Amino acid sequence: MNLPNKITITRIIISVIVLIMLLVPWYSLGIEWPEYLVGSINVSLKYIIAGFLFAIAAFSDFLDGYLARKNNEVTDFGKVLDAIADKILVNGVLIILAYERAISIAIPVIIITRDIIVDSLKMVSGNKGKVVAASILGKIKTIFMLVGIVLTLFYNLPFELISIPVADIFLLIATIFSVISGCQYYFKTKDLILPEKSK
Repeated sequence: MNLPNKITITRIIISVIVLIMLLVPWYSLGIEWPEYLVGSINVSLKYIIAGFLFAIAAFSDFLDGYLARKNNEVTDFGKVLDAIADKILVNGVLIILAYERAISIAIPVIIITRDIIVDSLKMVSGNKGKVVAASILGKIKTIFMLVGIVLTLFYNLPFELISIPVADIFLLIATIFSVISGCQYYFKTKDLILPEKSK
């Protein structure tokens, strides 16, 4: 197994750890995470650790892709692993944050729906021999999404101290770009998925 795939597997493991940290009802197990007062904000160590782990996993997403392209080690197995890792990391955390009302439920609904549609379009295109390259807006969406999630896990600090909702703004921008890039994928592939008009 090459290095990029090992990094991707590590990202999956870190992603699962983050989800466990956020999902487990620690209080019912008699475990209380330390909290610290930052300004007027109570900050739980649980979310700080989860935020750091998420940031490491997000960076590894860039790193494994960079190494795979640089060393010509791009494999189908690696592409599948990478897609799984991304969905576990981003979608899983978005759902948890929405459940905890840290973000709007509309964000994971739109993002996950868009991902399902785009993945379906890619599958149909691939079966018909056409590979649709990732759009620049899709990549921008990913950057805003990852940074927005990290800031949310960090309680939007330090911006929260001056009442600027940077985390919410980043996630909103990511959601808008997600919809736009999803439309781009549709228009690039509509000729392949729509039935031909009868002559």
